Amino acid sequence: MATFKVQGDQFMYEGAPVRLLSGAIHYFRVVPEYWTDRLLKLKACGLNAVETYVPWNIHEPRKGEFHFAGQNDLESFVRLAGELGLHVIVRPSPYICAEWEFGGLPAWLLEDANLRLRCYDESYLKHVDEYFDELLPRLKPLLCTNGGPVIALQIENEYGSYGNDKRYLSYIRDAMVGKGMDVLLFTSDGPEDHMLQGGMIDGVLATVNFGSKPTEAFHKLREYQADGPLMCMEFWNGWFDHWMESHQTRPPSEVAEALDEMLGAGASVNFYMFHGGTNFGFYNGANHVHQYEPTTNSYDYDTLLNESGEPTPKFYAVREVLEKHVQLPALQLPEPIAKRAYGRVVMKLQASLFEQLDALSEPVLRACPEPMEKLGQSQGYILYSTFVRGPRSEAQLTLQEVRDRALVFVDGEHRGVIERWSPRTLPITVPEQGVRLDILVENMGRINYGPYLRDPKGITEGVRLDNQFLYGWTMYPLPLSSLIELVFTEVQGEEKPSNSHPVFYKGMLEIDQPADTFITLEGWTKGNVFINGVHLGRYWEVGPTKTLYIPAPLLRAGVNEFIVFELHGTAEAVVTLTDQADLGA
Repeated sequence: MATFKVQGDQFMYEGAPVRLLSGAIHYFRVVPEYWTDRLLKLKACGLNAVETYVPWNIHEPRKGEFHFAGQNDLESFVRLAGELGLHVIVRPSPYICAEWEFGGLPAWLLEDANLRLRCYDESYLKHVDEYFDELLPRLKPLLCTNGGPVIALQIENEYGSYGNDKRYLSYIRDAMVGKGMDVLLFTSDGPEDHMLQGGMIDGVLATVNFGSKPTEAFHKLREYQADGPLMCMEFWNGWFDHWMESHQTRPPSEVAEALDEMLGAGASVNFYMFHGGTNFGFYNGANHVHQYEPTTNSYDYDTLLNESGEPTPKFYAVREVLEKHVQLPALQLPEPIAKRAYGRVVMKLQASLFEQLDALSEPVLRACPEPMEKLGQSQGYILYSTFVRGPRSEAQLTLQEVRDRALVFVDGEHRGVIERWSPRTLPITVPEQGVRLDILVENMGRINYGPYLRDPKGITEGVRLDNQFLYGWTMYPLPLSSLIELVFTEVQGEEKPSNSHPVFYKGMLEIDQPADTFITLEGWTKGNVFINGVHLGRYWEVGPTKTLYIPAPLLRAGVNEFIVFELHGTAEAVVTLTDQADLGA
């Protein structure tokens, strides 16, 4: 057992002053086989603590169904960090932001249109309580008060950026304390008046999040918290990328200067991030300031370790600053992880989405097109089909609210794309015999931050031809959680890839020794990549990201299966495995 407390303006561990030098590594963004490597590099940099969020949606993807194994094994990650001599800071939901799908909230919360998020709403709090009943007993043995490495837990996350319901914050605090969370509790918010006013709570240490101007940030904190240790709980030393934008970078010199100023003030710090990792599968989030902005699968973050775990110039710049303020042992890094360029993989097999619907989905018939959540679906795609009687002269097909990107087909012919961030209409003409209308909608990630957090996916209001709503829909949920039922056919001779509708392509690669690699899809348009049954993530020709990271543990010695789900078509059904990441300009 150990104690970690606040005494005056200092943190105290076992009665001795300690400065927290922490870095964020999210267990759910790193394959478990690499947890040790990343944590050892964090320690080698000179840090004494690791911080992680806990996303509710990966641990309870369906109501009452809990997952804490494999990459979701929070307890093993925390124990490992402790065994390596690190303190652990846990930020355990219900909301985490983190550029993660729906800010970590489970999508099934949106089935109830009356439920209010992140406030004192009894329906919402009932779900939080039931989740905490599963999560917090797992954390209790890991607390320092019980001999574990966890020294502190967060109450909610940056709540002042969202609301000011102190009754709600008190409820979360009391729920944690009532379930035995007897370590230091804290909040974290931006250093602005309204954020601190909304996010602080009595009896809980306040910390601040920022990327620059530490003196000003801590001065603002002192206006609201006269004593207690100064801590930047999120030192933004890099940033994340959105699709359709440029790759974000920040000079190491700027980071070093801000860190030096912070440490000179006697403050503690948590680097957000130390190692970003990857938003595997469909778990990227999105922002919405002026318009919807989905985040890429790479969460490289331009930080101290890159996406594949290699130390960057920022790593060495940070360590140099740390050596000015604390005594560090000689730098000792783990052996580098091998990378291989395996070359081309020819995708010789094809399966058309429209021909495989029965293998992928159970159709649902409804009068109106329903959002995913009403059909029990969280991620992926959903296909809406209906028959439109004719004749009708040219009319505007309108998706009154689509989230987020829709491909429109008339009698199997691709007619266009309707996107959330662009005009939501498309002209079509209906001949006398009528037409079949198919609309394939992609969920590109639920909003994770700000006032538009409630973000149901699919067609959320209705479909019109001019002012007339269309009724009588067959819907095919397509979460793509398993592709084993797909039936592929081999491309014959010089047959070109099909570019008229969405297609699954499959190819095989035989290797002798798995190593880290990167898949590049030059000539492909937009879609998803699956490796040996694992959903790697999305690709999109608009960038900035041009590669997807494949950790070696996802490969195997022998034959490996690659499946690409392409929405629009490709010039050549070939992918390439290289040993270099390309995150864009």
